[in-house]
Amino acid sequence: MCDPIDDPDLYLRVALESNLKIRYVIDTHLHTDHVSGGRRLAEISGAEYVLHESADTRYPFCRVQDGEMLNLGNLKMQVLHTPGHTPEHISLLVTDRTRGPEPWFLLTGHTLMVGDVGRTELATQPEIGARQLFGTIQRLKEFPDYVEIFPGAYAGSVCGRALSGKAVSTIGFERRFNRAFQIDAIEQFVAFMLESIPAPPPNAAAVRARNQGRTE
Repeated sequence: MCDPIDDPDLYLRVALESNLKIRYVIDTHLHTDHVSGGRRLAEISGAEYVLHESADTRYPFCRVQDGEMLNLGNLKMQVLHTPGHTPEHISLLVTDRTRGPEPWFLLTGHTLMVGDVGRTELATQPEIGARQLFGTIQRLKEFPDYVEIFPGAYAGSVCGRALSGKAVSTIGFERRFNRAFQIDAIEQFVAFMLESIPAPPPNAAAVRARNQGRTE
């Protein structure tokens, strides 16, 4: 399970109906727009709760690092450290070995989304986040056009500025039509990310603090 909302019963019911065991509950980052249900779901299901090793929390978790593999039978997920939206952000590169030996799709969280990239000022200074995100974007551009992306937000979310209502895309489509994804010069990218920064989500700092375990 990746980036679960605060309703573990939904995921437990689907797992039961599908005769599946939840092995990992993964948050791509410490969210600022909603309280994560990840720790609670992991506790109830007996799964491991996964965050990047750099995540600043008051509770223990399964620490993963860039390049680490999470194996799930025929599926394997490679952890990619993709900072920018937040310093600890990860994406998950998924290969289904029943389909082929090459990666099939990316779970991109709030890094690369359909029509935009994640805002960079909610967990750090906006310019610092933008410079980190530029490096992340260059890395994602190296993947083939056919790789699908499944982001954690779309139109209506406060975590991006020009998000599409379509929930999925491909690296190739975003390469052609996502303005932020097209910028190849770091200073131009930073300037673009600092333009017209929208208002933060309600209680953003408090929500992130709760997801860090600093308040309950």
